[in-house]
Amino acid sequence: MKIIDTHAHIYNDQFDGDRHDMIMRAFEGGVEKIFMPNVDHASIDGMLELEEKYPGKCIAMMGLHPCDVKKDFEKELYLVEDWLKKRKFSAVGEMGIDLYWDLTFKEQQVEAFKIQAELAKKYRLPIVIHSRNATRETIDLVRKLKDENLTGVFHCFSGTPEEAKEITELGFFLGIGGVVTFKNGGLDKVLPEVDIDYLVLETDSPYLAPVPYRGKRNEPGHLDLIAAKLAEIKQMDREEVAVKTSTNALKLFKM
Repeated sequence: MKIIDTHAHIYNDQFDGDRHDMIMRAFEGGVEKIFMPNVDHASIDGMLELEEKYPGKCIAMMGLHPCDVKKDFEKELYLVEDWLKKRKFSAVGEMGIDLYWDLTFKEQQVEAFKIQAELAKKYRLPIVIHSRNATRETIDLVRKLKDENLTGVFHCFSGTPEEAKEITELGFFLGIGGVVTFKNGGLDKVLPEVDIDYLVLETDSPYLAPVPYRGKRNEPGHLDLIAAKLAEIKQMDREEVAVKTSTNALKLFKM
């Protein structure tokens, strides 16, 4: 069964001891491609090394994570734009708004979001959105910025049925990860109402491991557990879920 992980931080230092083995487990288990979101300047080298080592399999994005938006965020975004000028990336991301830990740089996060969305339009790339504790604000922002050139995905979606409907009506995808397997994750009440055409799978490795690995390090090889749970919720065959979400992923990243 071939399947695509649309969001995994496999360059993270949690994989320093067994990175190659972890990646090979994923490939041998049917994971066809792993899309890697950037975080900030410090994650670029490790991410690009993996793309070079596993060509066509590990695929880089370029962006600035909202938790790394500080007073000097413009310097980080100059670097993002410089890289986008130099070579092709699969998306602008991981970008977005995070109001979970700290509200200090909310205005800067909104400004960084706008700038990165405009870069995505310029380079005809999708945006990969992080929206923790900020789904409502992020939907409203996307609606203001939306035109025929702005596409993307709400990574790690965990919102309401109404929010899911708004997002898909904007033509955006929903990234479904380990939360779908959590007993009180809530997605079992949301996803029956969402067309499979708008869903892609992700692990967000090394974070948010699915049951039965919850609380442990996540990795792309666990993606099949997420697919199986989605198939159960949607009352679909697991193979059909794998094929459809992988097709959606290729459409999302314009491949």
